[in-house]
Amino acid sequence: LTIPKTLASNAAKDSSELVAKLRACHARKEKTMGLDLMEGTIRDNLAAGVVEPAISKIKSLRFATEAAVTILRIDDRITLAETPRH
Repeated sequence: LTIPKTLASNAAKDSSELVAKLRACHARKEKTMGLDLMEGTIRDNLAAGVVEPAISKIKSLRFATEAAVTILRIDDRITLAETPRH
């Protein structure tokens, strides 16, 4: 839970306490629980309307994959012509 800890720290909240509460919620299978950094509490993010659509992650992965494939397909290389030695 590195990201929640960093977010809580950046929001000037007690990150250790909030992350411990969040872990306890997740251990109880309350997977929709998350941080409310405005109030400094734990809340049900789904009920609060905070969702992370899978479509955005899928698009990001596709774009990253396309970029990697494009880089790997580059088979030309730039070479400098040798300068004649005298």
